Amino acid sequence: MQRRSFIKNAAFSAVTVSASGFVIFDGKKYVGDCETTSDIIGPFYRPDSPVRNNFVIEGEPGTLVELSGIIKHNDCTTPYKKAKIELWHCNNKGLYDNDSSEYRYRGTTFSDEEGRYSFNTILPVAYNAAGGPFRPAHFHLMITAEGYQPLITQLYFTGDPYIDKDPYSNSPTAKRRILEVQDGLNGKKEVLYGVSMAEKLNAELPAMDKLIGNYINEDDNSITCEFFIKNKSLWYNAVFGKKLDPFGRKLEYIGNNTFQSPSLPSPISNIYVFEIKGTGAVKCTETFINQKGQKFVLVYTKGK
Repeated sequence: MQRRSFIKNAAFSAVTVSASGFVIFDGKKYVGDCETTSDIIGPFYRPDSPVRNNFVIEGEPGTLVELSGIIKHNDCTTPYKKAKIELWHCNNKGLYDNDSSEYRYRGTTFSDEEGRYSFNTILPVAYNAAGGPFRPAHFHLMITAEGYQPLITQLYFTGDPYIDKDPYSNSPTAKRRILEVQDGLNGKKEVLYGVSMAEKLNAELPAMDKLIGNYINEDDNSITCEFFIKNKSLWYNAVFGKKLDPFGRKLEYIGNNTFQSPSLPSPISNIYVFEIKGTGAVKCTETFINQKGQKFVLVYTKGK
């Protein structure tokens, strides 16, 4: 993304205000909080998409567009080379290719020596989500870079009439991800999006809203678990079917729709992986390892 910067000289610091956040000079180098806000994986993600950055299909309608940008380290300055970037989106009719071997409008590329990446594709369109309200047009991105938490996010476009009505695009943290569609060469449009990686990201509140509620074990409906939001974090009230204290406990987001109980002594661990279905139902797989190293797995669902 082209960086628009404002540098203020002061006795002890310099601050750069960029399109993605703030960079502060600590006396030796620029460090920053220019994080890119995160989301969770929706129902239309498919792993193992082919390595390619050209999604254009001859004869398919749509407005041609190039999505490009630079992947950077968490100092918001140093390019990250060989980051893995996955892109997926709907076609001109608002439909995702969820099962064909062609992986239409899906693909994976890697950033070059200067951190640059690009995709040639078509602009997605708004669509009616499972019979509910329309979702604004958007790109889905997953960026994986060694040393950082995987980043999952959605990109929206200025002027879309559905942005203000959608709880995810209308979130305050999504403002940096509502991007201008610019005129490029030969009638092709351009969208610029730069990313600064982070060692740790919080899932956004609208994303966590998809996960909260009461879940029932698939094998025994007497075993339940509730997830809820407290202090802008996801909390839970049961471990392997056993109820906790009445206040519940906080979970830590570790990427890829995965949350864990923080600060547990080894070898104890408690991890929850969520999978959102196209019907709106949510599947949650709990993996619990006790103090003896024994592993237990429970699967819960919410909705139909």
